[in-house]
Amino acid sequence: MTFKVGFWGYPNPEITKEINSKYPNCEWIDLDIDFEYPQSNILPDAYCKIIKNIIDNSLYIKPDLIVATIGKDKCDSGWFASYLLKDLGFNVIQSIFEDISKRKDTPISESDIPLRNKIELITGNIIKQKKYELKKVDAKFGFWGVPPNDLSILELFPNETHVFGWTRCVEANVPADIELEMMVDENIPTVFYSQAFCAKSQLAKYLAKKYDGLYVDIDDYSTNSVKAKIEAFLKLR
Repeated sequence: MTFKVGFWGYPNPEITKEINSKYPNCEWIDLDIDFEYPQSNILPDAYCKIIKNIIDNSLYIKPDLIVATIGKDKCDSGWFASYLLKDLGFNVIQSIFEDISKRKDTPISESDIPLRNKIELITGNIIKQKKYELKKVDAKFGFWGVPPNDLSILELFPNETHVFGWTRCVEANVPADIELEMMVDENIPTVFYSQAFCAKSQLAKYLAKKYDGLYVDIDDYSTNSVKAKIEAFLKLR
């Protein structure tokens, strides 16, 4: 049977390298993603959907190993989740990757492909990185934040949308770089997105006010009213 490795956030590259060397044919599963598996109801109803995904996915998939990102490159809730899963009997390796000295360029974030494709390429590049030949595009809009649980909202944006926030930090291989996370292009209208009940909502709301952008937080899946708000912002700005 295939050795399954679950992970969340951006695991330390040294850890992923070691695991890939030990289990060259292992299957990596991003536990952040909503695969719509049965809900465990272990966590409170009013809690971050991404952390709920991590718990629910782990209990359903039952990975042989879990690499849990717990430092400033993720969040305290990720740290708590690692201990909860360990207590439930999972084999958990805690990962911290807070080195911000090797910031890389972010060609995917600035490319002319659809925004959803940008986000999926960035997150899909975490474990096994590939280089892509992509055309750079001048930005008309910005999307700041983490990869949303509801990826369909990304389809509302035109291709001329640049990626900012934690997602761009991931592409730059510096997920804990708070200075890069707070950098945006002041000259373009930007939607500042946060998952509901996420600590990053503090940054999103502050930056939206500072740069006259649109602050949006979504719990599970977007409502039509939230989508309409985003569409109106993009159209009127």
